[in-house]
Amino acid sequence: MIGLNFVYAVAGAAFAGFALLAVVERPRRLANASFYALIATSFWFGDRLGDVGNGLLVLALVAVAASGRMTRGHASGDLPRPRGNGLFVPALMIPAAALAGTIAFKQLPTLIDPKQATLVALTVGVLAAIATCLAWLRPGLTAPLREGRRLMDDVGWAAVLPQMLASLGAVFALSGVGEVVGRLAAYAIPSGSLFGAVAAYGLGMALFTMVMGNAFAAFPVMAAAIGVPILLHGTGGGGVGNAAPIAAIGMLAGFCGTLMTPMAANFNLVPAALLELRDRSGVIRAQVPTALPLLAFNILLLYAVLR
Repeated sequence: MIGLNFVYAVAGAAFAGFALLAVVERPRRLANASFYALIATSFWFGDRLGDVGNGLLVLALVAVAASGRMTRGHASGDLPRPRGNGLFVPALMIPAAALAGTIAFKQLPTLIDPKQATLVALTVGVLAAIATCLAWLRPGLTAPLREGRRLMDDVGWAAVLPQMLASLGAVFALSGVGEVVGRLAAYAIPSGSLFGAVAAYGLGMALFTMVMGNAFAAFPVMAAAIGVPILLHGTGGGGVGNAAPIAAIGMLAGFCGTLMTPMAANFNLVPAALLELRDRSGVIRAQVPTALPLLAFNILLLYAVLR
C-alpha cells in the first residue's frame, strides 16, 4: 500500500541529492552536506533506527546546526525564465493535484492509504510540476536539485524547526503538562463560564504557540488542558459533535500566535533574512496588527459555535 513510505522516500531522495551536490560542487559545503545527509537518513531509515538512534540523529542535527558552519547558497543565474503568466502553471499544478488526488485516491483504499491520500497526492503533484518544468524549460536534469539545494541553504537549520517543535508538543503532552495547565486554568476560569473557558483556550493556544513556535506543538497541551475536559465534556457541553470546531478554531487561534513570535523562525525570521530586511523583526511587526484582531475573532467565533 502506498502511503507515507512513498512520501518519505521522495523527500529522502531530495535531501540525499542536496547532500551530494553540497559535496561535489564548488565551493564545498561539508556542514550543509552533513545536515542534509542526516535528514535523508531520517526519512529513509527512521523507522529502523529506534528511539535511541533517532535521538542521536537529532542531536547530530543540532550539533551541525549549532556549529555555525552552514553557509548560504548562491543563485546560478543561468536558468531559463518563463514569460508572462506561464510561471503559474507548474505552481498551480501542485494544489490542483493535491485536491484531485485526495478525492481520487480515497476511492482506491487497497492501493493508496486513505489516511495519507492528501500527502501522497501532494507529492505526486510536486513530481508532476518538476517534470513539467523540465520538459518545458529544459534547464538540465540537475536544475531542480541545484535550485532546491540553494533554497535549503538559505533556509538552513530552520527547515526542521516545525518537526522539532511538533515533537516537543508530543513530549509535553505525554509528560502531563496539559493536566498541569488544566488545573491552573480551573482556578482562573470562573465556574460555569463558557466565555471564560473559550477565552482561556484561545489565548492559551496563541501563547503556547508563541513559546513553542508551532501551533501543532501547542495543540496537544491545550486540548488536554481545556479543549477536551472543559469545552468538549464540561462547561462547553459541546459533545462529540463539536469536536471539529473546537480543534479547528483552536488551531486558527494558535496560528495567530505564529504570526507574533520569533520562535516560528521559518515563517518570520527566514523571510526577513532572504529579503535582507534591516529589521529582523520586520515581518513580525507587520503581522501583529492582523494577528490580534484575528485572535479576538476566533475566540468570539468559537464562543458563538458552542453557545
